[in-house]
Amino acid sequence: MPPKPARKLSHLDVEGRPAMVDVSDKAVTARSAVAECRVKFPAVVAAQLRASGLKSAKGGIVETAIIAGTMAVKRTHELIPFCHPLPIDGVRIGIDWHGERELRIECAVKTTHRTGVEMEALTGATVAALTVYDMCKALSHAIVLGPAKLLGKRGGRHDFGSAG
Repeated sequence: MPPKPARKLSHLDVEGRPAMVDVSDKAVTARSAVAECRVKFPAVVAAQLRASGLKSAKGGIVETAIIAGTMAVKRTHELIPFCHPLPIDGVRIGIDWHGERELRIECAVKTTHRTGVEMEALTGATVAALTVYDMCKALSHAIVLGPAKLLGKRGGRHDFGSAG
């Protein structure tokens, strides 16, 4: 069996300069992606947040993070230079405790287009995590974000992991 050809970076042109990928020849298909980001709290902060039902002086932490993450998904192309503006068909952000001291944020995104929504899912999850940090930083600056990672994607040339 011959070896697989080496993969190459898609955002470089033939001369090695940065370039947006041309997706005009790709088929329009249903595409989805799911990403997550974790937020780890010091034990005393986690206990305080649990006792407050994840409410802070700034308001509902989960509700605000979901709104911020959704807004970020829709604006990913404005933040990441080579991302295409995409019609977003759906966004779902879930935030729940994962163990005693950690929140797990999951962002699922869907579109019907020529390119996928991995960056949108990652952006939504991480901006939601940043919002949690912002709403809780008065309690501690020892809050840790991450890892952020792609859990899966569907549609396009390569499926990966688990995505709706």
